[in-house]
Amino acid sequence: MKLLIVGGVAGGASAAARARRLSETAEIVVFERGPDISFANCGLPYYLGGKIEHRESLVLMTPGHFRERFALDVRMRSEVIAIDRSAHRVRVREHATGKEYDETYDKLILSPGASPLRPPIPGIDLPGIFTLRDLGDVDRIHMRMGGGVRRAVIVGAGFIGLELAENFVRRGMETTVVELQDQVMPPFDKEMTTPIVAEAKARGVQVLLNRSAKAFEATGNAISVRLDDESSIETDLVILGVGVRPENALAVAAGLEVGPRGGIRVDDRMRTSDPDIFAVGDAVETTDFVLDTPTQVPLGGPANRQGRIAADNAMGRDSVYRGTQATAVLGLFDLTAAMTGASEKSLRRIGKPFERVYVHPTNHAGYYPGAERIHMKLLFEPGTGRILGAQGVGKAGVDKRIDVIAMAIQAGMTVFDLEESELCYAPQFGSAKDAVNMAGFVAAGKLRGDQPQIEIDTVMSLPESERPLILDVRTAGEVAHGAIPGAIHIPVDELRERLGELPKERSIACYCQIGQRGYLATRILLQRGFEAANIDGGYETFRHFFPAES
Repeated sequence: MKLLIVGGVAGGASAAARARRLSETAEIVVFERGPDISFANCGLPYYLGGKIEHRESLVLMTPGHFRERFALDVRMRSEVIAIDRSAHRVRVREHATGKEYDETYDKLILSPGASPLRPPIPGIDLPGIFTLRDLGDVDRIHMRMGGGVRRAVIVGAGFIGLELAENFVRRGMETTVVELQDQVMPPFDKEMTTPIVAEAKARGVQVLLNRSAKAFEATGNAISVRLDDESSIETDLVILGVGVRPENALAVAAGLEVGPRGGIRVDDRMRTSDPDIFAVGDAVETTDFVLDTPTQVPLGGPANRQGRIAADNAMGRDSVYRGTQATAVLGLFDLTAAMTGASEKSLRRIGKPFERVYVHPTNHAGYYPGAERIHMKLLFEPGTGRILGAQGVGKAGVDKRIDVIAMAIQAGMTVFDLEESELCYAPQFGSAKDAVNMAGFVAAGKLRGDQPQIEIDTVMSLPESERPLILDVRTAGEVAHGAIPGAIHIPVDELRERLGELPKERSIACYCQIGQRGYLATRILLQRGFEAANIDGGYETFRHFFPAES
């Protein structure tokens, strides 16, 4: 058995190691066109920020160590430039010598990765404008920063862009993030990004939304970034983080099928349209686990699993990739944002029916010092309650809750299962009714009809003449810090005695700070003959949708 693997890092390196564990006799050759076989690309921003002090910490395994531990034929700075599928051979070029030669294979695994986009913007090739993909990029940026860089502009507010923003600020740099869309973190639903923007701005990051870079111009040793509104930003360093494209040239030239966005198409065994060629990692188009639609998700976790599964199948085992769930997390200063499964925007895009709820519990028992609020959004199927996705933002405990829900999605569980989930509890770690349980309670109650809900964006989109009466049931002290425009105020503890102040001929939308007292008010009103619903997530959710009005 002769297995060739094109590319290292997460997908290729995991495939090589797995293949060797399955067979001590197989001939396994790994080709890597760069100088590094396995490095921590997710750690690159933290090295630039000084959190990771030593560059060598980013090198997970050297080529020599990889050869020694796994008895592999590792050929660095060797690029596979062509595949002859009928002859089962590849053409290889050695970068150091320019020499080309052929290598035969029984099975072939492609792990070429994805390359950062460099849009055709005037001046984009000026010195001081970088993308961040590998250790070579990080070395060039690090060298530039060593020359007294005080200002940075990051084009793109995705994971890498915001991680870089944090690390540049920690280095004392004046940092601006420019984002074409009207939100940061495009995979998230917009309202869930409100705390992320607030945290970035509070830490000194200038966030410019609905803006794009129109041109880059040299101004002495600096760079002028001209935006689409004709304003300019003077900076010493520009990082482009506007997305990636699959490195598919080799696959396309070989006649392998690719999707409309360029991802190499694979089945659930990571097999391409050629049964003897597999593909893994950022270059592939897989299936969305929740939506059952084609997707491309450049994440390290899926790439590692795909590498193992491709190796299994290449070596004769039957191993299945379930699909990509897109579970991801961002750390931004003291804030954590995480998501798993489908977003509302992805569900709307394919026309899949869904329900949603918002909850804002604390990360642990409120009576224990240091409790911090978690903002959670849960998406689920109408009727069945099958969980479709979740997003969370907060300072502590967010990753734990999203991981729990990620596993619930994998298991095909419902919101009714979340109600009954038994999670560890001590006051410093959680609550007797955990945040996960709370999301389940609210979602299940909505499906059962126990707590009719109305969504704040729906309410605010109606003409004022058609809106329900908005009833604020919080305390006077809470109202003094902000309220939904047009609301009348009756604290929930006074509601039963003041029902005569409310009209029975008009529907009422109740709200409190996070939804719990609004739910109680709704139950009171419903049982007293009123038409009422609870505003989902209360004033906290309103603040996320309408930060300028709160």
